[in-house]
Amino acid sequence: MKKDLLIWSLLVGIVLSGLYSCKSSSAHNEAPTAVPAEVVTLGAADANTQNDYTASLEGKVNVEIRSQVDGYLEKVYVDEGAYVKAGQPLFKIDEHRYREQLNNAKASLHAAEAAVLNAQLEVDKVTPLVANKVVSDIQLRTAKTAYEVATANVEQAKALVASASISLGYTNITAPVSGYIGRIPKKAGALISLNDPEPLTKLSDVHEIYAYFSLSESDFFTFKDNYAGSTLEEKLKNLPPATLVLADNHIYEKQGKVDMIDGQFEKNTGAITLRAVFPNEKGIIRTGNTGKVRLERQFKEAILVPQAATIEVQDRVFVYTVGKDNKITRQAITIVGTSGNQYLVKDGVKAGDRIVTTGVDRLKEGTEIKPEKAKPAVQG
Repeated sequence: MKKDLLIWSLLVGIVLSGLYSCKSSSAHNEAPTAVPAEVVTLGAADANTQNDYTASLEGKVNVEIRSQVDGYLEKVYVDEGAYVKAGQPLFKIDEHRYREQLNNAKASLHAAEAAVLNAQLEVDKVTPLVANKVVSDIQLRTAKTAYEVATANVEQAKALVASASISLGYTNITAPVSGYIGRIPKKAGALISLNDPEPLTKLSDVHEIYAYFSLSESDFFTFKDNYAGSTLEEKLKNLPPATLVLADNHIYEKQGKVDMIDGQFEKNTGAITLRAVFPNEKGIIRTGNTGKVRLERQFKEAILVPQAATIEVQDRVFVYTVGKDNKITRQAITIVGTSGNQYLVKDGVKAGDRIVTTGVDRLKEGTEIKPEKAKPAVQG
């Protein structure tokens, strides 16, 4: 009896173990649960991209004010940072030495002019004597030669007077253009030399500002391809207005225009320089400021992909596209610009494709998802 009971217990245990094993195997073979993920359907729309280029800012005219004569700085008529008009006095160099040089030159001129008169008198005196054969014609030729020498001395004396006048005029230094005065390192009483490495000051005409920025060789060819026109001159005319982003990231109130492309690439950097001009009537921007030139490009029927839906792997950008069976595939895309928080895509996806927008960094190739909140892509 006991033996039969033991056998029965063993059979029951084997049956229960088999049932448990089958149940576990069945649970193991069940399909994995789909991962919930937000999906959008891509659309095409007109959009603008923005490219920023670091720029250095300069006034339309930047002049170093230097003395053209040596001497002591007698007066400084302006203050640093002041606005001056063309022709306004800036500095005064001690003029005494140069006025004396002018006086000496004038005296030499008077003496030379008197010598001409004497030479003319000699010619007048000898001429009739030669005609009457009282003296030989050699004396007349000698007198005429002396007159010509005296005349030449007058011309030389006049040149010395003009040179001395110019030097005297250089003692008064005036503004060649209207603009703002820079630093004035030397004060009244300082000795000024023509060989001074530092100018007396700098003067900037900033009613217009030049913003110089550079493009690499590849960016330059892309730049040329992006805008209409068969020549660079035509492309410049077709460029949209340029925007200036100041160093504090504020947008400058006036728009400008790119009006110049340098004639050659810089050998050391492989870059080419462009210039944008911005009005600056209020003088807000000064020479030496920095900022960024922002250029826009218009795209027709562009494919817009949210930046949050992308991942970057080894300098390539990917999205996860969703197939009809809701399985995802990692797809590389080619980006041509940005518009807000979206990428403008040239290749890789097309309008009507579905892509995952959330949790893309946690997904794997081939994963089945459960689409949620499906909606059209945000239009730019």
